[in-house]
Amino acid sequence: MTLVLDAGAFVTVERDDRDVFALLKAEALAGRPPLTHGGVIGQIWRGGVGRQAVVARLLRGVHIEPLDDATGRRAGVLLGRSRLADVIDAAVVLLATDGDQILTADVHDVAQLARAADLHIEIVPV
Repeated sequence: MTLVLDAGAFVTVERDDRDVFALLKAEALAGRPPLTHGGVIGQIWRGGVGRQAVVARLLRGVHIEPLDDATGRRAGVLLGRSRLADVIDAAVVLLATDGDQILTADVHDVAQLARAADLHIEIVPV
């Protein structure tokens, strides 16, 4: 199982959410680095100072996939199937495989994208 992070997961880290910290720590202790993509980083990164210092530390242990041409095209196809428009959310869903968890603040759209991708994942609201 992999824990996939969307922008909402990083925002909750900035807000000092203890439940999210506990989940991320458990994954780290189990040797399973969380996963995200570069588009999510673009949504949340503002320089790593202030409250973002915690995010900067978290990112050291996160595997970050590129948001490249192939992923962009797959995300576009998924958006067409789901009738949604957020390419960042679609690419987050495409990182997941059956049995994975996605930590998200956008539960409804991620669930709709997962259904369109025929993925059986656990959506963890933040």
